[in-house]
Amino acid sequence: MSVFLTLAYLFFVGSVFGWVLELFFRKFFSSSNPEHKWINPGFCTGPYLPIYGCGLCVLYLLASLGERWSAGSSAGGKLLLFALMALSMTVIEYLAGLALLKWAKLRLWDYSDCRGNVQGLICPLFSFFWAVLGALYYFLVHPHVLQALDWLAHNLAFSFVIGWFFGVFTLDVAYSAHLVSHLKAFAEENQVVVRYEALKAHIQSAQRAAERRVHFFFSLRSELPLSEHLKNAKGALEEIRRRI
Repeated sequence: MSVFLTLAYLFFVGSVFGWVLELFFRKFFSSSNPEHKWINPGFCTGPYLPIYGCGLCVLYLLASLGERWSAGSSAGGKLLLFALMALSMTVIEYLAGLALLKWAKLRLWDYSDCRGNVQGLICPLFSFFWAVLGALYYFLVHPHVLQALDWLAHNLAFSFVIGWFFGVFTLDVAYSAHLVSHLKAFAEENQVVVRYEALKAHIQSAQRAAERRVHFFFSLRSELPLSEHLKNAKGALEEIRRRI
């Protein structure tokens, strides 16, 4: 099976399962959701998170290289492999967060309360969690991924599902980018950064208070204009600090 199809399949699986993981994290542990409501996590509308899709592709490649070079045959080799996985995931997380923060004035997550954080985008604690996740992937998930890829190689008709996913995903990214352009315009005009998850939580709370329908997937949709929610959602806005 081609490398492209393999990575496309892994991106699809990682994006969906990463969305499920973040859904429960936002529900029970996220400080941006103090009411612990079910909130659709991430940048896109649908049930997938691209950063986890990229992450699974990286974990698969590193695990495969580790097996080829026998890096996993010793305890030291395994620790080095897990450290590389954590570093790779941290770099992906930082670059994705930085791109949205600098370009769109949008913050999807915030580690500012964690020690040793860098711009609130990465921190040692979550890098450690990435290492643990890498270890879990290597021991528990990677063998099943190899089996799934072998099955896919013998059942290529299933690849139409991957094509369908990327078709929907492309439309979703275009729709989400359109919404973000409005958030960016507001942020630049008012010299603020928009906390995306806090904004979605604010809109859901406002919808419930007005006894209106709460949209889970279309989290920013409501009867009021988005600009009105932005003006009222003070907890979802962060002033831009400028050096004089």
